[in-house]
Amino acid sequence: MNKKKSSKRILSRILNGLKKTPTYILLIVIAVVMLFPFFWMITGSLKTYNEITANPIVWWPETIQWINYKEALDFAPFDIFFMNTVIVSFANTSITLFTTILAAFAFARLKFRGQHILFVLLLATLMIPGQLLIITNYKTIAVDMHLKDTLWALIVPYTASGFYIYLLRQFFIGIPDEFYYAAKVDGCNDWGFLWRIMVPNTKNALITIALFNWIASWNAYIWPLLITDSVEKRVLAIGLRYFSNETGTDFHLLMAAGTIVVLPLVILYIFTSKYILEGVAQGGIKG
Repeated sequence: MNKKKSSKRILSRILNGLKKTPTYILLIVIAVVMLFPFFWMITGSLKTYNEITANPIVWWPETIQWINYKEALDFAPFDIFFMNTVIVSFANTSITLFTTILAAFAFARLKFRGQHILFVLLLATLMIPGQLLIITNYKTIAVDMHLKDTLWALIVPYTASGFYIYLLRQFFIGIPDEFYYAAKVDGCNDWGFLWRIMVPNTKNALITIALFNWIASWNAYIWPLLITDSVEKRVLAIGLRYFSNETGTDFHLLMAAGTIVVLPLVILYIFTSKYILEGVAQGGIKG
């Protein structure tokens, strides 16, 4: 009898594995498609110009060209671009987190006249493509505030986000009302309740918002290109343009520079992926 039961269990596991095989194959195909651009960028950064432009394709360099990274860094002032990008990304993320926390708390806990109308208007802004705001932002920053070609011009327009406010509001709503009433009984005001109870209990959501905002700031291209003129105020994404000119594109150096730009984001994601997955899981349970 025990042998029959064990054989049935083994057969059942095999059948379950076969049922999941198409799903695994699909996931593997998707993973390969998603990772291939990174593979091509990294291997391209280690090839010579002739190898990366060869036909048929050279999948792996005959001799690894580490010197491409040094030449890419010497080709443009990437130290200035890197520092500007770090400053702008840090400022954008810090200010956005602060404004998001305050606005989300107001919509989640406070009661005031016109609250629902304001929240609907906030959601309506999510339907407006960001490209439509470029002209208005340019007039405000460059003409009215006279901040053109400054780092403040890269920071001011992106100090708040309707989507992040909506996302964090949903997490704040998920915190039981009993916590709020208990804090009130203990003499804690709204400001203390926000920073002592709500923020620590939504740590995963805040880390997710911070990472997404950092990536958006780090990869920004159109707005920095439009609002800055001097090399001293440029960022990394614009630095990649230096490898293309009238005579052609240095693809091997461009791939090396692209790897340098992407690498910090990959490292940042590796260290924060745990919190992002937990935040998404919590959001799915609450939804």
